[in-house]
Amino acid sequence: MKIATWNVNSIRQRQTLVLDWLKRNEPDLLLLQEIKCEDHQFPASVFEEAGYIAHCVGQKSYNGVAVLSRRPVEVLARSLPGLGDPEPPARYIEVRLDSLTVGNLYLPNGNSGGEAGFMGKLEFLDALARHAETMLRVGTDFILAGDYNVCPTDRDLAPGALSATDALVRPESRAAFRRLLWLGLTDAVRALHPDDTIYTFWDYQAGAFNRDLGLRIDHLLLSPAVAERLVRAEPDKTERAMTQPSDHVPVMISLD
Repeated sequence: MKIATWNVNSIRQRQTLVLDWLKRNEPDLLLLQEIKCEDHQFPASVFEEAGYIAHCVGQKSYNGVAVLSRRPVEVLARSLPGLGDPEPPARYIEVRLDSLTVGNLYLPNGNSGGEAGFMGKLEFLDALARHAETMLRVGTDFILAGDYNVCPTDRDLAPGALSATDALVRPESRAAFRRLLWLGLTDAVRALHPDDTIYTFWDYQAGAFNRDLGLRIDHLLLSPAVAERLVRAEPDKTERAMTQPSDHVPVMISLD
């Protein structure tokens, strides 16, 4: 089974790139973030012609998540369980494929909106950890994947790529990410590439890609039984060199 996550930074602008990547890689599930469109604007019929069923949680101009699946899935949630906001932004969708539960998330960046914006990021991470705890307690096999907007350690960003006060590297953000790992979840990429320099995002500014000033902020966290099935995990850096690419690249894992 192959599962990938990709912040596409507007599905309508990257539709051709996504279709081409699907054809070349044939994942069972592709989790998309920052689709930047409402549900009715998502090009579901285009992906259906390519053999993928689409489910999305959209929002006008901002945010938005979607799941593309080669086989039917059951949609379990269209927002992150446990969030206090009764009408949260479009940042989470959860599906079940066979016996595997997959949560697709787009975590707040945390740099906008002052300290209140940063607290919103931490609240999302807290709700995510509590949801993971619940699933672990009842024995659910699951993956929580997407754009976490967290560089877990200093090796997950190029020197000089961010200031020490950036929300992606603040101690509170990293501590919240470690909480997920300490629950027993496995960071798929680091499990197989513990010491490699690996990035999933390069800013559009200042020639960041050509200078390899990248960040690793797109993650797939696996519950224990799923981690035992992990055989491959890596980003597809070639996508960042395409014409009019997203600033993120796909990250795909393979399970046996």
